[in-house]
Amino acid sequence: MNETIRAGEFHMVCNSHADRASADTRPFGADCARQVRAFHEMVPGYAMTPLTALPALAEELGLRAFYVKDESRRFGLNAFKGLGGSYAVARILSARLGAADACLPYERLREKCKGVPQPLTFVTATDGNHGRGVAWAARIMGQRAVVYLPAGSADERVQNIRRQGAQAFVTEWGYDETVRYAVRQAEENGWILVQDTAFAGYEEIPRLIMQGYTTMALEIGEQLEQPPTHLFLQAGVGSMAGAVAAFFSGRYGVACPRIIVVEPDGADCFYRTAAADDGALHAAKEPLHSIMAGLCCGEVCPPAWQILSKTADAFVAMPDSAAALGMRVLAAPLPGDPAIVSGESGAAGAGLAVSLMRRKELATLRDRLGLGRDSRILCISTEGATDRENYRRIVWDGAYGTVLTARG
Repeated sequence: MNETIRAGEFHMVCNSHADRASADTRPFGADCARQVRAFHEMVPGYAMTPLTALPALAEELGLRAFYVKDESRRFGLNAFKGLGGSYAVARILSARLGAADACLPYERLREKCKGVPQPLTFVTATDGNHGRGVAWAARIMGQRAVVYLPAGSADERVQNIRRQGAQAFVTEWGYDETVRYAVRQAEENGWILVQDTAFAGYEEIPRLIMQGYTTMALEIGEQLEQPPTHLFLQAGVGSMAGAVAAFFSGRYGVACPRIIVVEPDGADCFYRTAAADDGALHAAKEPLHSIMAGLCCGEVCPPAWQILSKTADAFVAMPDSAAALGMRVLAAPLPGDPAIVSGESGAAGAGLAVSLMRRKELATLRDRLGLGRDSRILCISTEGATDRENYRRIVWDGAYGTVLTARG
């Protein structure tokens, strides 16, 4: 039975079923990652994103090391999502052009697509970053895209998608219902759904998207001299967390870091699923709410859960104030550390890590995770300031403030 620990606004489930040896990590392992990166390396604008060490922060928190992978530099899209969208779109087009089980090189794919009389239309639902990535991928490969966003989406995110040449519409529903609407639109119009969550009868394309994220995981493996002891992975539907957890589990085996899955407490489907411990998938309670828009998803991606249920050591639901803290800590570093611009979802892992090390009431969670002087923490800043107005409100004006107690 999984144990649930509550400490103030932070809730954690310790995963007693973690068994990395039994997890099928091969679809997201090193061989796959090398093939995926070979495609990405040929896409214009590819560059390995920086893995930044923050030694002053590590010392302040009482840690051996603190690393942040900065995905705001990815393909000029300010987020990592273009990795998954581009690889999935490329594989779909490759299959249409006769390469069913392979991804054609980028330039060859572009040339072959020019000979197709009618471009394909790709459709997706998004909180912002995934849709921008799909729109960009469709554009650079000469195709079309239609993107739907949930009610309340920031106008900047909508306009960023439209600048990629896609049609973008804000619906009257939340994220999960918007996904269902995109599914219906794909069926009614003969469009191709490129969605980063799976459901019955729709598993292959989400798997391709997840494989696209292994480029990032492979880069991390090459950038680190030794594996971290703790890996913080934020989860919306869980595709990124599942792919990276699978890669790390397969690469490092018994030396794999402890994996902590991070969610907003207002959109905590993985936490609820792990806490129920009954084998069923549990949705977050409606209405969903969080400043972490990219994580504000109510339903678990089943393939991601299959991986994380065996590879994650803990699932944590945390308040928005923790993400806001992470944004401010990264934006205003201690002397000697570089600044990192990290958006609300991007700073979730760092915000949780800092909170665990600084807040006395979280000592039980910290101890259960084995965090201490010899720990080497790795977080992935999955996005930059994708909503600049809200970023300034949080970082400059102190919205969602948190009072930190002394480390203890």
